[in-house]
Amino acid sequence: MRTWVLAGLIVAASTGAALAQDAAAGEQSFNKCRPCHDVGPDAKIKLGPPLNGVIGRKAGTFEGFNYSDGMKNLGITWDKADFLKWVENPQAMVPGTRMAFAGIKDDAERQNLFAYVGQFKADGSK
Repeated sequence: MRTWVLAGLIVAASTGAALAQDAAAGEQSFNKCRPCHDVGPDAKIKLGPPLNGVIGRKAGTFEGFNYSDGMKNLGITWDKADFLKWVENPQAMVPGTRMAFAGIKDDAERQNLFAYVGQFKADGSK
């Protein structure tokens, strides 16, 4: 019996975590990013690089985009923690970055944005 209760709690907790990130709400937040970044099958370089497959990609390496020295030398591979930190305050994470964006201070909005952007594979598919 105790095993079933524990299993139920684990399922409930994991469902709550999944619900905490809302890709649809993240798509709305991405409208703040859209002037400079693209995602999806037809994504192209704009003022910033496309964000397809950004999670798991080494920072400053999208072929064909001219990154700042700070971004090229950041030395990270994008993961959730780095993405959330970056989106909160790009200038604080990479002084001298050319990304002119004040950041998103609301944690729930950043989580939702991660859920949206993180679903795109390198080829733009979901």
